[in-house]
Amino acid sequence: MRALFIALLLLLPITASAQTDLPTADSLGPGWNTIETDGVCSAGTPFQFYSKSSERSDNMLIYFNGGGACWFGQACDLNSEPNIHFPFADMDSNNPRLAKGIFNFDNSENPFSDFDVIFIPYCTGDVHIGSGEKTYGYEDATGNEVSYTAHHNGFENAMTSLNWIYENFSAVNKVVVAGSSAGAIGASFYSGFIAEHYSSVPVVLVADAAGGYRTPLLPVTHRAWDTAAILPHWEEYAGETNDSITFEDFYIASANHNSNLRLAQYNAAEDETQIMFTQVIGDPPDSYSLPMRMLTSFQEIESATGEFFSYTAGGPVHTILRDDIFYQYEVEDIRFLDWVQDLIDGKQVTDVSCVDDAAGCNAAPAP
Repeated sequence: MRALFIALLLLLPITASAQTDLPTADSLGPGWNTIETDGVCSAGTPFQFYSKSSERSDNMLIYFNGGGACWFGQACDLNSEPNIHFPFADMDSNNPRLAKGIFNFDNSENPFSDFDVIFIPYCTGDVHIGSGEKTYGYEDATGNEVSYTAHHNGFENAMTSLNWIYENFSAVNKVVVAGSSAGAIGASFYSGFIAEHYSSVPVVLVADAAGGYRTPLLPVTHRAWDTAAILPHWEEYAGETNDSITFEDFYIASANHNSNLRLAQYNAAEDETQIMFTQVIGDPPDSYSLPMRMLTSFQEIESATGEFFSYTAGGPVHTILRDDIFYQYEVEDIRFLDWVQDLIDGKQVTDVSCVDDAAGCNAAPAP
């Protein structure tokens, strides 16, 4: 009997306990509402998320914000360098009221203008997938030993947000899960949870600017965040460890676990931020081609899932969804805006690449 109980327990999805004292969606006012939680950011400051309801449709956009990452002491400690992650949920870069692109609801072309929108800030340094506290030790510039504890609470914060969504939006027509930079990685992971919960409606993933991290050195990040501890008990993740899990696995597991999930990804071929982060992880400069690394990642995901769509622009500009270039970029005579609109409308789309564009991949598309 005990063995049977354990076996059944392993089949259950991993969940975070729901915070019960959050306001209901019906009690919120028009426009953006800030929802404060008991969660914490990497430095122990409060976590909050945002909701904007619409009365015009039952479509939903769940957006995971980006903002760097940290997996070693000097990068996580706010008193040290390099500081390469957003550490506070209430900073301007985590405020959707100040964002452009898909958050410009005054633009008549915005495909999300009539969606309910939930914006999940990023402040834990763990691409939204950390399992808890991590204490780092390092030697500072003066030779002193420093101990620093980072709150890699990305999973708990994300699940607090998602549980609130599930409780307040039970009837939806379609769901788009999107994220930029670190948020694209988080979005790819949680798209599987979201598609499983809303299993009777189409769910579309639009991941923005995180396709170039297919490096053999990636496990150093997962060990710091203990990603394996928060993997759901799905067959698709069976046997995965911090040393084996890849970001491609998030797409593959999410899609193979959910037939209602459609995958898509945007990148810039010479994305300077992705290049910088792979070098911080440990890849020597000029040791690889970012476009080829992206292509290999695309092929791996498509081969394992049967359907995956990519749009690759030229140039070094990092992310597109939060910027008005969302309405301007055009590759192979296809505007990214129109490609996304067709994608979320369930229409057929094709892969778009600067390799096949007359302007090539070195420069960003002209506005």
